[in-house]
Amino acid sequence: MKKLAAAAVAVAGSLTVAAGWMTGAFAGTPEAPPGIATAYDVKMTTIDGKPMPFSQYRGKVLLVVNTASFCGFTPQYEALEKAQTTYRDRGFTVIGVPSGDFMGQEYKTNAEIKQFCESKFGINFPLSEKSTVKGRDATPFFAWAVATLGAKEAPEWNFHKYLVDRSGHIVASFPSKTKPDAPEVTAAIERAIAAPAG
Repeated sequence: MKKLAAAAVAVAGSLTVAAGWMTGAFAGTPEAPPGIATAYDVKMTTIDGKPMPFSQYRGKVLLVVNTASFCGFTPQYEALEKAQTTYRDRGFTVIGVPSGDFMGQEYKTNAEIKQFCESKFGINFPLSEKSTVKGRDATPFFAWAVATLGAKEAPEWNFHKYLVDRSGHIVASFPSKTKPDAPEVTAAIERAIAAPAG
């Protein structure tokens, strides 16, 4: 009887763990990093290893995207660069955050990532160092974004996009499949650029 009882407990425990994984209870949703009230409070590191405080973009509209070099969505780099050249003189910038979180679809080193982006797509917008963008170890911007918007708006793959207004608040979130030049993205960027900081 003791053996049967122990087996029942083990099975129940296994079912509980399985249910936890299925419902996301153990998915590692990040908490909002302390001291981050707006995107402009975020501090990261550039792909060249230099400080990258988002305070330098204060008052600008940001499109923050987790990128990857070996993904089916990698061609979106072209539309991201087009958005950069189209809107940068109106107080806008794209910020790329390279990551290998999804199936390891990124180069191992920052130097390789930079070389790829510049030679393949002529990228001129800012890139951070290779970073983690999901779970409890997510880099501060993504941890703050998910804590602010909820787990349903966490990146599920490469090229998730967060639009930040001139006050440093996230005003839109677009999944990987939504291209940077999709009408809904362009319209959201235009609205954010037109709106004053407040």
